Amino acid sequence: MSFIGDTNCKLDAKWRMSIPSALLSQMGKPEAEARFVVKKSIFKKCLELYPIAEWELLIGRVKKKINPFNKKHNEFLTQFHRGTAELSLDSSNRLTMPKRLLEVAGIGNEVVLAGVGGMIEIWDKQTYDSVAISDTEFESLAEDILGNDFNLDD
Repeated sequence: MSFIGDTNCKLDAKWRMSIPSALLSQMGKPEAEARFVVKKSIFKKCLELYPIAEWELLIGRVKKKINPFNKKHNEFLTQFHRGTAELSLDSSNRLTMPKRLLEVAGIGNEVVLAGVGGMIEIWDKQTYDSVAISDTEFESLAEDILGNDFNLDD
């Protein structure tokens, strides 16, 4: 599963936001089955929204790297799961966001939902707009990560 695109939306007074049908349709499941896990991003000032199947894949990958009897690993697990919440769509395709997570990420009522691989990042619109980099910076970043001999045939 891979989400594509970014969309502006608003949170209502009860911290609910509608998930656009374009993003829901990319899940390939009936909306009634749409369950999610939301958590604060480790590296960015946003929230990460995972469809439950993607969350389970991520947790499986994390578990392969973790020894729960190692003190540092155990602390990582605690911090990684801190504030996570399971969410389900209501009959109007809305998610009620945990207020504490919205506050931690500095998210107001204007939100951007950005598809990033198997998750959707939830950003405060002003913050999202402010973290955009220039085309030149992105070109340099792409070259640093992908190299200048990146071959799509591999």
